[in-house]
Amino acid sequence: MPKRRRGVSGDRKRPRQGPAAVLSGPQRPLLDPSPGPARSAGQCPTLPGPHHGPCVLQRAGDPVGFGGSGALGGNRCPLLGVPRMPGGGSGNVAASCSPGSAASSSRPDKGVSAMFELVTSEASYYKSLRLLVSHFMENERLKKILHPSEAHILFSNVLDVMAVSERFLLELERRMEENIVISDVCDIVHRYAAEHFSVYITYVSNQTYQERAYKQLLQEKAAFRELIAQLELDPKCRGLPLSSFLILPFQRITRLKLLVQNILKRVEERSEREGTALDAHKELELVVKACNEGVRKMSRTEQMISIQKKMEFKIKSVPIISHSRWLLKQGELQQMSGPKTSRTLRTKKLFREIYLFLFNDLLVISRQIPGDKYQVFDSAPRGLLRVEELEDQGQTLANVFILRLLENADDREATYMLKASSQSEMKRWMTSLAPNRRTKFVSFTSRLLDCPQVQCVHPYVAQQPDELTLDLADVLNTLEKTEDGWIFGERLHDQERGWFPSSMTEEILNPKIRSQNLKECFRVHKMDDPQRSQNKDRRKLGSRNRQ
Repeated sequence: MPKRRRGVSGDRKRPRQGPAAVLSGPQRPLLDPSPGPARSAGQCPTLPGPHHGPCVLQRAGDPVGFGGSGALGGNRCPLLGVPRMPGGGSGNVAASCSPGSAASSSRPDKGVSAMFELVTSEASYYKSLRLLVSHFMENERLKKILHPSEAHILFSNVLDVMAVSERFLLELERRMEENIVISDVCDIVHRYAAEHFSVYITYVSNQTYQERAYKQLLQEKAAFRELIAQLELDPKCRGLPLSSFLILPFQRITRLKLLVQNILKRVEERSEREGTALDAHKELELVVKACNEGVRKMSRTEQMISIQKKMEFKIKSVPIISHSRWLLKQGELQQMSGPKTSRTLRTKKLFREIYLFLFNDLLVISRQIPGDKYQVFDSAPRGLLRVEELEDQGQTLANVFILRLLENADDREATYMLKASSQSEMKRWMTSLAPNRRTKFVSFTSRLLDCPQVQCVHPYVAQQPDELTLDLADVLNTLEKTEDGWIFGERLHDQERGWFPSSMTEEILNPKIRSQNLKECFRVHKMDDPQRSQNKDRRKLGSRNRQ
């Protein structure tokens, strides 16, 4: 465990309390097992959970561990480093800075409450990390049960993550000590995201192996299973399992981005605070994307190895495994046998099953054979695929589309007439095989202005690679909709695209709310304008307007 710093430079004589003393009372990680209520459609869209993991984001309400004036124990408020106001109760400094207090309501908020939440939630998160390390990782009995390699996979670099969180929290606390009304915290967030938060990428990228190792240990080592169950019963864990603590770093890095978004919503436009908030948000966005990409890369590698083993080539073998290749969609379709113009064949058995593997740069066409194997008989680069929906579809040709390979495995053009099980399945295959190239280079702003919007009212976890995981209150643009209840949409805050059931969402009919959603989205993702660039050049790290 990293050595805690004590004290701050200056003329203060009292001893400095470290982050470990920030919270009193029961300990609890930031995992909220029950999803919070959806916000109104006019609010800024929530952030996604990881698309390939069990992470559950906590809503942007009261931070865990801070329940009002009684949350901070003792005669001093360790978080702020200043004594309480006389009289006790709700008249302490923390309450005066907290959301909804009388002191804060008497003047413009300017993002102070959102900054306060970022700091207090970091304190709660740090305390939960300390519990993970001291209660689980450093347990002497557990050390004897686990091989060092097993312990390394299970806990990864959590010590590095905790050390960064400790230093981060200390700097945030010092900033709060400088003035009762917080000046800014996003400059600190930006610097740490750029220079220190790579430890999160390392931790999160290990998630696939971590989950597998945890399941195997529970199944294969009775001593491990019994000890973990015993440790989880400790009141300090608040009834939460070890797995809830292990996903804390992934939760925190995504929630930090949400907290900075909340600050960005409250600060003045074109102000210095807006500039630092935008910088912090963009840097956090890079970290979150790198985390998600790390998770995907690990799972994709294993998936590609598994697919390669199942393939038998009837044609010239195509190397499947590549560092730059991943699976987009796979599944069974029916291929029409015979010429598509022959209407006499419609009364006969026209279709036979084929199985498609669509990668980001390659299409492989095969037939399933005994032994869970697939015999490959054609392939083509994804860039040389064209799709076409039939205009005149009778009952026999319902959900049929034409797939054209401009250059297949035999270096010639080939055409396939394929039938899907439903309209939505046909649309999904057509979208994946040949994305709409007319909108590929259209600006993000142009795509949004005339799109219908929906808001997630029920969480949804993607079941296939072309689907989109939804969190409560996510706001999306509807790009395509099928009659059997599926939507192809683009999420506003991260421009991620995918399919999802329309039953998980509600359409936003109010044009004012749609306009407000777009305004907030553009503000977060807008490019640096010349005025902001000039202000940024003049601004040096650490220089702030004091209030």
